[in-house]
Amino acid sequence: MRERSNAPAAVLVDLDGTLVDSEPVWWEAQNEVMSSWGSSWTTPDHTYCLGGPLERVSGYMADRIGAPARAEEVGRQLLSAVEMRMRSQPPRWQPGAVNFLRACRRSEIPTGLVTAAWRILVDASLERIRADVGGAPFDVVVTGDSVTAGKPHPEPYEAAAHAIGVSTQDCLAVEDSPIGVQSALTAGCVVVAVPQGARIDDANALVVDTLENRQPQELWLDARRHGRL
Repeated sequence: MRERSNAPAAVLVDLDGTLVDSEPVWWEAQNEVMSSWGSSWTTPDHTYCLGGPLERVSGYMADRIGAPARAEEVGRQLLSAVEMRMRSQPPRWQPGAVNFLRACRRSEIPTGLVTAAWRILVDASLERIRADVGGAPFDVVVTGDSVTAGKPHPEPYEAAAHAIGVSTQDCLAVEDSPIGVQSALTAGCVVVAVPQGARIDDANALVVDTLENRQPQELWLDARRHGRL
């Protein structure tokens, strides 16, 4: 049995931006929806919405459109547009992401997917992800529509740790957005940030450029040392 001090009890990872480069998919879908309402979408709009959850994104889009748009209707349109693209395209893995998940499995470290995406979108990706990783990549999946409060609230990470049966303090969380980092830190996780479009300024998170050639045990020890500084 591995020593808890040398490895996390579980690795909890975000999906969009962290494991897969899905931002182009969301960008295309958001532009499609906004255009259908006669409105536009900009890079600052997209950056502001990084990390979700869907309610926040669709609410922001509805506000940008103005009357008569409603957040619920915009959200349904956005889900449909994103799902169609995810089902028709293979995942665009971030550098090192596949090998990182494989390393977790080899080391018998439980893994949880903690995403703001709704289950319908996760299901659209999981089969292809499973094929690339070479087996079931996650022991637990927490989606944006399976919790009462989404990121940046700590509930998603607390729910994942509880489902695995470990303390959040013994979990390594990997995120790419400020909202996700806030959620994981507030839950009490040890956090590694791999920014993919938004600056991460929280000194409590260890920021790395990539997951390429990184092992979960190595990141766990580096992030814990960083937290003591």
